[in-house]
Amino acid sequence: MQITVKIITSTPLEVCWNAYTLPEHITRWNFADPSWHCPSAQNDLRVGGTYLARMEAKDGSFGFDFEAVYTNVQPMKSFTYTFGGRNATVVFSNIPEGTEIVVSFDPETENPIELQQNGWQAILRQFKFFVENQYKS
Repeated sequence: MQITVKIITSTPLEVCWNAYTLPEHITRWNFADPSWHCPSAQNDLRVGGTYLARMEAKDGSFGFDFEAVYTNVQPMKSFTYTFGGRNATVVFSNIPEGTEIVVSFDPETENPIELQQNGWQAILRQFKFFVENQYKS
């Protein structure tokens, strides 16, 4: 069973794709809570390419690297990646209101489903805020 989270933003699809995939933008939104940040990101967006984002508490008390390998990439539409033996798919859809982004991922077994869903949804909310209020190409 996969967990699915989604967001609708008033931002055009191309802006959303770039903000979601370019490292200089990823570091500006890729965290679930304002007490955290993403100090670095690398992204080789191609099949077999790797994604690496460092996520840390701002006070330095905890941090981890999120690393994934792309298994499918359809530019401006979707991508799928594997991470820690799990899979995730991100789909971008052009809709009348702007862009819908849907993320589906395999849950891990250490934390409750609701906690995982809330965390990934919070990251999408940060993304929406970034593209609608702070994004500069």
